[in-house]
Amino acid sequence: MKMKQDKPSHQAKALSLFLMAYKSTGTSYKEKSKRINRLWGLVQKDKMSMEEYGQKVESMLTLLGGYEEVVEKTVKYYIDKTGKWTLKGGDKYCLDAQAVADRIQYKS
Repeated sequence: MKMKQDKPSHQAKALSLFLMAYKSTGTSYKEKSKRINRLWGLVQKDKMSMEEYGQKVESMLTLLGGYEEVVEKTVKYYIDKTGKWTLKGGDKYCLDAQAVADRIQYKS
């Protein structure tokens, strides 16, 4: 079976990292994490379109407060846990997260 090489959107990356961070704090986050990973697997196997996946991601993000809120909570979680934000990259999510991290660390 051939797997697609598509990458998830910045929204999907934000949601995935948020759920990864918070899944130890509650079973609902753990279940959502499993669900989003399963859906991505369906996309990779051509059993779900990227558009359908994107709609599911947007729906979950809306329930969690939106993209900006999820990015901010994720960055804050890791800064509180480790003392710094270490994720680097040139994609939209990494740039947005770094801007939030700079703002949070500047306030401290």
